[in-house]
Amino acid sequence: MPSGIHTLDEAFTALPLRALADAALARARALGSEHADFRLERVRSASWRLRDAKPSGSSDTTDLGYAVRVVHGGAWGFASGVDLTMDGAARVAAQAVAMAKLSAKVIAAAGSDERVELADEPVHADRTWISSYEINPFDIPAAEKSALLADWSARLLRAEGVAHVDASLMTVQENKFYADTAGTVTTQQRVRLHPQLTAVAVDETTGEFDSMRTIAPPVGRGWEYLTGTGWDWDAELERIPGLLAEKMRAPSVEAGTYDLVVDPSNLWLTIHESIGHATELDRALGYEAAYAGTSFATFDQLGKLTYGSSIMNVTGDRTAEHGLATVGYDDEGVEGQSWDLVKDGTLVGYQLDRRIAKLTGLGRSNGCAFADSPGHVPVQRMANVSLRPDPGGLSTEDLIGGVERGIYVVGDRSWSIDMQRYNFQFTGQRFFRIENGRLAGQLRDVAYQATTTDFWGSMEQVGGPQTYVLGGAFNCGKAQPGQVAAVSHGCPSALFRGVNILNTTQEAGR
Repeated sequence: MPSGIHTLDEAFTALPLRALADAALARARALGSEHADFRLERVRSASWRLRDAKPSGSSDTTDLGYAVRVVHGGAWGFASGVDLTMDGAARVAAQAVAMAKLSAKVIAAAGSDERVELADEPVHADRTWISSYEINPFDIPAAEKSALLADWSARLLRAEGVAHVDASLMTVQENKFYADTAGTVTTQQRVRLHPQLTAVAVDETTGEFDSMRTIAPPVGRGWEYLTGTGWDWDAELERIPGLLAEKMRAPSVEAGTYDLVVDPSNLWLTIHESIGHATELDRALGYEAAYAGTSFATFDQLGKLTYGSSIMNVTGDRTAEHGLATVGYDDEGVEGQSWDLVKDGTLVGYQLDRRIAKLTGLGRSNGCAFADSPGHVPVQRMANVSLRPDPGGLSTEDLIGGVERGIYVVGDRSWSIDMQRYNFQFTGQRFFRIENGRLAGQLRDVAYQATTTDFWGSMEQVGGPQTYVLGGAFNCGKAQPGQVAAVSHGCPSALFRGVNILNTTQEAGR
C-alpha cells in the first residue's frame, strides 16, 4: 500500500498533533471515560470545471480541525473544535464527556439498558501510512490542470457531431492523525482524484440530444493517472465521438428478457447498491436507515442466505491498491483488512465497526469506521466491496461470444433501488445488441431490472483477471447529518442469463 517514496505533508506534521491529543485524552481519562479517541484532520479539496474548453468554475478549500469521542457511563459522547491549543483540546474533551452523560440520561429515560462496548483491537503505536501514488496532484499548478482539461475538451469539440463538452477534475488530499487511550497512534495521508468528460450531441433538425461520458473511474492515485499511468485517455477520447454518433442513430430497445454481458464500468454501481450497502451491518440490524435504507440481508441470514450463484465471491477490502476506501487504519484505530462478504454465493460476512462487532459477537472489527471531516463523528462506512474474477476466466469478447441474443452494457448512468436494497433497475452509458455471439450495433433507452438475489443468481460466468477494473465514486452518502465518502468497487466482466429489460421511454410514458 504505502508507496515508500513520499513523506507526510509538512503543513500537517508541523501542527502540535501529539500535544493536542495528550491534552484531550488526559482530560477524558480524568473525567472517568472508559474509552477516548482523538482525531485531527486536514482535508484539502480542489476542483476545476470547464464548459466547451473554457473555464466555468473552480474551488480550493481546506478543512482543518479535530474531534474527541468518548465512551462514558456506557454512552457515546462527541465534540469537535478548531482551537489548536492544549486548553482548547481539553475543553473539547470535557464537552464530549458532558454529551455522553446527557446521552446516558436519554437512553435510560427511553427504558434501554444497552451499553456501548467496543471490540478489542491490537495497539498500533506510532504507525505512519501513505497511500500509493507517484505525483501529488496538489504539486501540479492549477493552470496546468485547466490546460489539460481544455486540450481534451478541444479534441472532442473538433469531432463531427459533438456540440458541447463538459470537463471536470476533483482532487483530494486527506491527512489524519489518530490517538486513543489504549495507546494506538497513527498518522496517514491519502490522495485521490476524479477526472471526467462528457460529450453532447444535438440533432439540429429534431432537437433530440444525447451524451456520452468517459468511463475512466475515480482512483486513489496521483497526477500520473492523467498523463499515462493507469488509463489510456487518448484512446478513450478518440472513441467517444464515434460512439456518440452511433448512439444518436441507434434504435430503441424492445422490452423483454435478454442475456447480459455487463462491463465493469457499469457493474461496479450494481455492486455498490445491491451488495455494498446491503452488507453494512448497522443497516442489516436496523440501526441505520438514512440515505440508503436498511437491508434485506438481515443478521439472522448470515451463513444461510443464497445471495447469488455459486460462482459469486465478494470481498470487503480496506487494502486494495489505489482503492478510494483504502486506508492503513480506520477512524477507530483498526488496521485495514480484507475479508469475505459472499462466498460461493452465500452471505458469510458484513462490514463492521468496533461497536457493532462487539454487539453481535463477531469478534474484531474489520475497519469500517470513517468520518468525512473533523466535525463529524465516525460512522460505519463502506469498504472497497469487490466481485472477484475467475482466475482462469474468459475475456469480455469470449463472454459475448457465448450469447445468442443479448445486450452488452458499458458505463454507469442512472439507478433506482428500494429501501431494502432488493428491487432495482439500472441504466448505462451505452448498450450494444448481441446477436449470435457478436456485437450488432448500439441500442437506446435500455434499463435492466431485477431483485438482488435473482440478478446475482442469474450470473453464469465471471471474466478473468484481464477484465477486472476498480470502479467507484467520490460521493457515497450516509448518516444524519449527512456524510460523504469515496469508495471503490472492483469487478470483472460478467454474464447474466435471462434478465428483464425495460424500455425507459415507454416506462416514462406510463
